[in-house]
Amino acid sequence: MSVYTKTGDKGTTGLYTGQRIPKNSLRVAAYGTVDEISSALGLARAFCKNEQVRAIVLELQKNNGLLMADLASIDKPPMISDESVAHIEKIIDEVEDKLPPLKCFIIPGDSQGGAFLDLARTVTRRAERAILDLADMEPVHESDRLYVNRLSDLCFVLMRLEENC
Repeated sequence: MSVYTKTGDKGTTGLYTGQRIPKNSLRVAAYGTVDEISSALGLARAFCKNEQVRAIVLELQKNNGLLMADLASIDKPPMISDESVAHIEKIIDEVEDKLPPLKCFIIPGDSQGGAFLDLARTVTRRAERAILDLADMEPVHESDRLYVNRLSDLCFVLMRLEENC
């Protein structure tokens, strides 16, 4: 099977649930931006030195596939659950317990891995805005909205852990 199918040559794409929609739709923008998060996380994982951070990032990359499937689906139960959100919150709490209290604004870039984690955080914030734009027009699972909001927080604390700040 070739990487090109020609099915999108007229500006449409197929959703996970089979419907065809315009490539410039809010739905495609939302799951496309989540795909960008995965790429930024991949860069972070390639450069992070902290093995705990690398393991968490790999898990997040896998979960982003589920989030993209949710956003690329219509009338399908969510794959990202309330338990997925609670799991991220638990990781945030565990990482924050290892960090000193935050007393000042952090400028990322003391390490390549930390800088890429901060990039992932900002792309995640953009994805959240895209998901909220979509939610204004079409149904979006609440668990997906909450998950992406927590994901940016997790990227921030992972950056702090990687950079020891």
